[in-house]
Amino acid sequence: MTRAERLSLQRVSAPFCIICLSTLRRHSSLSLCTVFQEDQFLSDSFHTHTHTHAHTPQHGHLQHRPIVMALPDTAPLLVGLLLIFHALGAWAIVEVNMEDKVEVMAGDTAQITCMFTTDEGLGGTTIQWFYVLPNKKRQRIYNKEPMHEAAEQNTPFTDRISLNVTGTAAVLVIRDVGVKDNLEFICVIKTITPEEAEGRTQLQVFKSPTFPTIEAVETGVSVNEEDPSKIGSCSVKNGYPKPNITWYRNNMPLRITPDEVDLKSSITTESSGLYSVQSELRMKVKKEDKDAKFYCEVLYFVPGATKMTESQHINITVYYPPTEVNIWVESPKGKIKEGDTLELRCENNGNYPSSITTIKHQNSGYFVENNKMVQTNVTRLDGGVYECTFMETDNFEEISGSTKVLVNYLESAVITPKDSITVMEEEELKASCNALSSLQTDITWFKNEKLVSKGNSLSVKSATFETAGMYKCVVTVPEMEGMKTSSTLQVNVKGSPQILGPGVQEVETYETTVNLNCSARGFPAPTIMWTTSDGKNLNALQTETEDGAQSVVTFKITSSVKVFCNASNDFGSKVVEFNIKAIVHTTPTTTTTTSTNAITDDTVIYNTSTTNTTIPSTNITFINDTVTQNTSTNYVNDPVQTPTKSPNIKKESKGFVIAIIIIAILLLAILGSVLYFLYKKGRICGRSGKQDFSKRKSSKDNIVVEMKSDNTEEAILLGVNGEKQQPNDQ
Repeated sequence: MTRAERLSLQRVSAPFCIICLSTLRRHSSLSLCTVFQEDQFLSDSFHTHTHTHAHTPQHGHLQHRPIVMALPDTAPLLVGLLLIFHALGAWAIVEVNMEDKVEVMAGDTAQITCMFTTDEGLGGTTIQWFYVLPNKKRQRIYNKEPMHEAAEQNTPFTDRISLNVTGTAAVLVIRDVGVKDNLEFICVIKTITPEEAEGRTQLQVFKSPTFPTIEAVETGVSVNEEDPSKIGSCSVKNGYPKPNITWYRNNMPLRITPDEVDLKSSITTESSGLYSVQSELRMKVKKEDKDAKFYCEVLYFVPGATKMTESQHINITVYYPPTEVNIWVESPKGKIKEGDTLELRCENNGNYPSSITTIKHQNSGYFVENNKMVQTNVTRLDGGVYECTFMETDNFEEISGSTKVLVNYLESAVITPKDSITVMEEEELKASCNALSSLQTDITWFKNEKLVSKGNSLSVKSATFETAGMYKCVVTVPEMEGMKTSSTLQVNVKGSPQILGPGVQEVETYETTVNLNCSARGFPAPTIMWTTSDGKNLNALQTETEDGAQSVVTFKITSSVKVFCNASNDFGSKVVEFNIKAIVHTTPTTTTTTSTNAITDDTVIYNTSTTNTTIPSTNITFINDTVTQNTSTNYVNDPVQTPTKSPNIKKESKGFVIAIIIIAILLLAILGSVLYFLYKKGRICGRSGKQDFSKRKSSKDNIVVEMKSDNTEEAILLGVNGEKQQPNDQ
């Protein structure tokens, strides 16, 4: 208590003390009436004997000290005091002022203020607090007397309340307020006189609810339902006072409308005294509601204000019958051709789950899976009108749509004349090619992969053997890639055979066998026969070619020979001559070198030389039954060197060649001996011992070999250049 408050109390209590003392002085037996200290108050009643009250301070309230009174005879004194008060007219006037309500959030501390005024001041004032029960009775929860104060035991507020008195204000403090404290509280002010006054305040407790939760109906809602269908539910929990729920559709509040909108709410009071509210929305939906947003708004109260929170927005599935059905070709894009895979899609602007969709083509029906129909390898017969029908199983109403499908086609190419044509040499060739198609076509002609003509007609003014062959007609559709067909025509040109290559062919070989190839063209295909210059027929294999025939013969070479290829058919024949030249290489080792240039027909011209340690190389050529042998001699002072053999000589013929060379050398030796003998006898050169002779020229060469002799008896073989050999070279 402040000093100013104490001084005020002293001033208030002074008149009473004066009266008391003056009265007591009339009684000689009383030496003392009352002793006041700054924090002492009179009790509301006097006792007939002396006693002491000791109070322990509680909750910061005033501390009461003992009052010592000496009253040997108090009853007459009390009656006297009352008579004095009544005579003086000292009844006190009490006034109480309180707020109508006090608002506080649950869990906070509430302060209820009781403002009062009295003529007696606090010295003889009693303050009492009550709350109103549900049955309208009052229950005291706190009592403050001049000398004593305390909270009533065994009440809901025993441990949670306290009282603060400041001047003329008595503030009841309630801690940890709950929703059950939402009660009416009464403040009663009493004085020492019978006067008293009271005031009332309604304590209002608030608790914010949880965030609202909203759930949409799991199944779809049909527009064909006769009664309003459930859209969803919205709930909010643990609020105080009771929260209010309002439904919205696209930001527009929904109100109860008969046969259109129905709102049902349920309120649950929790054990804590809080309220949980759930609201269910039912309404008849329209097709437009498939895109509508539904949500609920919760309105709740807080001290001095109203707040609002909004739930999440939900969307519902609205089932509605279609008003239109569309069918189209999903694949392929663009034009369709035979052999393609056709995919049709069918959709409607409804979304009924209980429905059947079918696609019909002429008299055939197809059930649709996932709104599509697939048909592979289509033909032109698959073209036409396709109709998609949607049937609702609830009332079996049907609605349909259709589309036209065109399947383009290209038939096989047809050439006239068919398969093949035969014309005479120098005659005109004519052919045509066509293919039936639903689109414009291009036609081209090819021979051996080369373009020879464009258009459906093939024409050659004067046919030759080059004209003969296989022709291919290709028909394409420029508008569509992949549309292509073709056909072939074999062109034959009648006429006398033609042999490919020159009429006379020279063949030189080191081998003992040779393969001869003869190709002839003509129609009918010519027959090829092989013969030799000595009248032998050779067996050979013949094969037909695109424009004639071909034959290959394997011929064994024993000497130079002529082989003839004869190709003939109904219109004539042709012959080609093969002149075969056999070339043989060999390298035998000998001490004598003989050089023979040529032996042609009946003329022999030779040039022979002899030396020590030579390696001859002999070439023998068979030409038209004429034998020419060349033997060259290399003169070396070094040891004998072996010349390189011709790679064309077969190993199997070495012995045969060596034998021929040895025989030729022996014949030459014998011929030389005969010539030498005739020379000694003078049969060839006359008396002078020296004679020149010359043979007639060969049909192919003009080679002359001259034999000379000196005064000695030995004959010396001159060199090719006509110079005489030195004695040391012999």
